[in-house]
Amino acid sequence: MSFWYILGIAFGLAMDAFAVSVAAGIQVTALDRGHVARLALSFGFFQFFMTVIGWLAGRGLSRWLTTVDHWVALGLLLLIGGKMLWDSFRPEDTVCKDPTRGWMLLTLSVATSIDALAVGLSLALVAASIWTAGIVIGVVAGLLSAVGALFGCRLGRRFGRWAERFGGLVLIGIGIKILIDHLA
Repeated sequence: MSFWYILGIAFGLAMDAFAVSVAAGIQVTALDRGHVARLALSFGFFQFFMTVIGWLAGRGLSRWLTTVDHWVALGLLLLIGGKMLWDSFRPEDTVCKDPTRGWMLLTLSVATSIDALAVGLSLALVAASIWTAGIVIGVVAGLLSAVGALFGCRLGRRFGRWAERFGGLVLIGIGIKILIDHLA
């Protein structure tokens, strides 16, 4: 499998992480290097990790995993996107606005990397080198997540609550897209 093919897969997988990072950047009012680093490292690591786990799972678990992965991603993204929408209508002082920490970051990282699990399974079937693929996928996801967070912060400053509402709708849309792609 060529490097360019793996790079294409990595960019395709990283689009969800990029979109979620934009939404996260919208929520953080004073985005700093720590926020960007946490998003980039977490999303990049989980993309890498899930690709490797999928590859290790191999053929035996592939049918079971592919029957539930899209439902898990949908549920997580609906929950987080719905919370963003809900928070966008609440008074400023009652809302926790840092999706780059704790359970929120973990949930977002898992939700955006479930597709990487399926890619890892398919890489096992074609006997691809998992370490090269996993590293490329993780690095691309990390870089695009950093760019997305910075872009989202600019949107958030400019459009405020409307950008946060849009970010919540984007997360819900990504969850629905994942479901439709897997059911089609």
